[in-house]
Amino acid sequence: MSLQLNLDFYEDKIEFYEAESIKALEEKIQAQIENNKALMLTVHSVSHQMYVSEEGRRFYSAVVHFKLKQNVGFPSGS
Repeated sequence: MSLQLNLDFYEDKIEFYEAESIKALEEKIQAQIENNKALMLTVHSVSHQMYVSEEGRRFYSAVVHFKLKQNVGFPSGS
């Protein structure tokens, strides 16, 4: 019996967020940025939108594209 250790890393990760206030949306994204640091992922790009319902309520959404942090001392997938 032998133990094999697989060191494959996520190279890209896309996450979606939504909230009823811009502040809540920012807090959700910031919390996940901290979590993804453990996976050596950094923010590559952010896209966001705001929608106003017929009742006047605002909804905020965002898509965050994380990429594997470069220069971590590991060979890339190529």
